[in-house]
Amino acid sequence: MQQTSFYSEEELAALGLKSYGKNVKLSRFARIYSTDHITMGNNVRIDDFCILSGNITLGSNIHISPYTVLYGALGIVMENNTGISARGIVYSAMDDFSGDYLIGPIHEEAKTHVTGGPVIIKRFSQIGANCVIFPNLTIGEGVAVGACSLINKSLDSWGIYVGTPARFLKKRSQKLLDLI
Repeated sequence: MQQTSFYSEEELAALGLKSYGKNVKLSRFARIYSTDHITMGNNVRIDDFCILSGNITLGSNIHISPYTVLYGALGIVMENNTGISARGIVYSAMDDFSGDYLIGPIHEEAKTHVTGGPVIIKRFSQIGANCVIFPNLTIGEGVAVGACSLINKSLDSWGIYVGTPARFLKKRSQKLLDLI
């Protein structure tokens, strides 16, 4: 009998996901919270030590590499053919660090100031290793973001972006569209 670190079909069904497609490979070592708010399409692979929490919609043909975190309190959407490399973090909500409020979920809501909005990662986009994505933005279709970048604003389609904060480097080829 071949052992795998991915949930079996029966185990996956028992998790209580809102919905999921075929060929979903979810590591037993990933942590999934608020499963009833998470949807996954076909051919989704989520590797070891990832955390998914909140309102998350994953399309089809998606790979989420190890140690990636998706904080989807205000929504995260990853469209088809997207991915996040190892140690990426996506925030859809963020505390106010101005000093006017307390920080973290351990405090009364009236004493905190959480802002944000949905993060949309459009189809054919790829996020490099160790990237941080701030709330309330859209990463356009076909974008590639270089490793260790900070995405704090929306990115236009079919560009390659790098840096902290991420800046446009050059146009990205659309030849991959011919491969579908």
